[in-house]
Amino acid sequence: MITGARVTDEVNHFRRQGQPRNTVRVVRVREPERLRWRTAVASVTQMAGQMRGKERLVVEEPLREIVLDLDDRILRRETVLDARRNGVDLDRGEVLPAHSMWDLKRTAFLTGVEVDTLARYLKLPTDYAKPIDTAGVVLIGRALSNVHRSRAQKLLVRVPDHESGRDLMRHEQYMIDRAKHEADVGRRWAALSKALVDGSL
Repeated sequence: MITGARVTDEVNHFRRQGQPRNTVRVVRVREPERLRWRTAVASVTQMAGQMRGKERLVVEEPLREIVLDLDDRILRRETVLDARRNGVDLDRGEVLPAHSMWDLKRTAFLTGVEVDTLARYLKLPTDYAKPIDTAGVVLIGRALSNVHRSRAQKLLVRVPDHESGRDLMRHEQYMIDRAKHEADVGRRWAALSKALVDGSL
């Protein structure tokens, strides 16, 4: 690669060339930051998630060491979550807080969301003392938050000038009320996810 190439471009170049070790070398030598470097690491974990056996280990283990050595707590946390989204576990209890099923039930009650909704997408323990998959719950919570917020925005777009003070038709008022509800549910799921990652190391 030419000198001065972006870290994402370098990683994608070596991915296309089928050189996984070089992708790890690139992210190791570049200065970690929350935009391009994080995107580059996510690209490497996406590649690692498709590998098996020793081939996967030579990418996953060095990458795990790089991430655990990060000084930026938020970057470390988000990189671990990005990896989990790609099916790669870079955290074995060192980054994300450990929570039990009881902790999840309590937090869900306080934020006003249903644990049963999570159970549709992720296997949850039946024993309240057993640990949950914190990364999995956080990712699902964020995804649900985005879905509800997107629904709210789409509904609001369908009611032009709804903040102008004009009298709304009945179906318009229904859409505004529904949009407020969807936005509120989105905020609740976001609050659950935030509560579960607060205290990340």
